[in-house]
Amino acid sequence: MPVEIEAISKRVVLVKLTDESATNAFDPEFMSELDIKIREIIEDKSIHSFILTGTDRFFCAGANINEFRKHYDQGTIGKWIKKMTDILHPLILKIRNSDTIMIAAVNGAAAGAGLGLALSADYRVASKNGKFAASYFSLGLSPDGGTSWLLPRLVGSQKSRIFFFENQVWSAEKCLSLGAIDELVADSDLIPRSIKKAEEWGSWAKSSRSSKDLLDHQENNDLESHLKFEQRRIIDAGFSNEFSEGIDAFLEKRKANFD
Repeated sequence: MPVEIEAISKRVVLVKLTDESATNAFDPEFMSELDIKIREIIEDKSIHSFILTGTDRFFCAGANINEFRKHYDQGTIGKWIKKMTDILHPLILKIRNSDTIMIAAVNGAAAGAGLGLALSADYRVASKNGKFAASYFSLGLSPDGGTSWLLPRLVGSQKSRIFFFENQVWSAEKCLSLGAIDELVADSDLIPRSIKKAEEWGSWAKSSRSSKDLLDHQENNDLESHLKFEQRRIIDAGFSNEFSEGIDAFLEKRKANFD
């Protein structure tokens, strides 16, 4: 199976890309299965967070270059790229707009579509073998997978421009120094630390977790529009059972239970 799912607890799931899928992720079979599995996780309201990781040297390496060659020669390259991005791009939107927390456990190279998946996460933990690669320009391509939108919001526009135009590969250490990842840990600590972060961030109420989109949209909203957006969201949250639990927990001087 290209994608392995492991339940860590009743509300945390580990999603692992197996060796073949992590190496050649931009493939119809893999993309369809990943899309189905992640959507099932997001739509299961008992699951608050999940971790995405790869295998061995790759978190998710992106395209199968042999497939690029085949479809270019056959004159089907446009249809093939569209088919893949028609799966990948809505999936990234689903991840960003959902109240389910995604932690990327970057064990190896994240390139192309794989870089987009890593950047779409809410939090990124990497081991020393983790790296981000700008592989588009060496193939004569432009970026996809949200990379040209997500990366500038982490490291800034000019650093992103240099990353793409110089076809750079960033080590885990450089990713950390620039803000492209949030933590750098030993190999043996990668999954345990990612699980701990998934448990921490996933412990909040649904209304709090869904504020992910408030943070995404703020850069594109003027203040007046964003204040109205915040107002609608906090009013909706005020009617929730979780808000009632939060009030009780505060008054009783205990930690709220948002299960």
